[in-house]
Amino acid sequence: MSEVLYQGEFLSLVREGHWEYVDRVTATGAAIIAAVTRANKVLLVEQYRVPLHCRTIEMPAGIMGDDPGNGRESHEEAARRELLEETGYRAGRMTAVARGPSSGGLTSEVVTLFIASDLERAQRGGGVGQEDITVHEVPLASVDAWLEQKASAGLLVDPKIFAGLYLLKRSGDGAAASVR
Repeated sequence: MSEVLYQGEFLSLVREGHWEYVDRVTATGAAIIAAVTRANKVLLVEQYRVPLHCRTIEMPAGIMGDDPGNGRESHEEAARRELLEETGYRAGRMTAVARGPSSGGLTSEVVTLFIASDLERAQRGGGVGQEDITVHEVPLASVDAWLEQKASAGLLVDPKIFAGLYLLKRSGDGAAASVR
């Protein structure tokens, strides 16, 4: 049996037995997108993350169902929306390749990782509302060195990038087997 210790606008702190964890109040999951352009450049985003008090490098990503107008969106719809909002690119193909916990000891959130291909620039990108996102188009062939350079400069690199890059490289053109 679980007990809500605190309920905020977006998160609740829950105790279940001896374990405390975070639940999202309205969201139904999260989407992470490994996106590669026709020029074979991977799209990464840089933004300041308040809980970490620093800038991070991440794959485009976002929460499903957190916007009142998008409460019933599918995982793929959320991935397409987030890719467009954050990077300004629209995907011709969006394939789910993995699904699992974002941080199994801290939160109940489950993320779906997508590979986006056949990209077309549709708008500026940079996020919505208070988001201040910098989009990086990094050649896939040199992404490892680029990430090392960013880490050496003091930015935190989200480890999920490495899973996304592995699945992206394994899939070749993004035509990976889909996830149920």
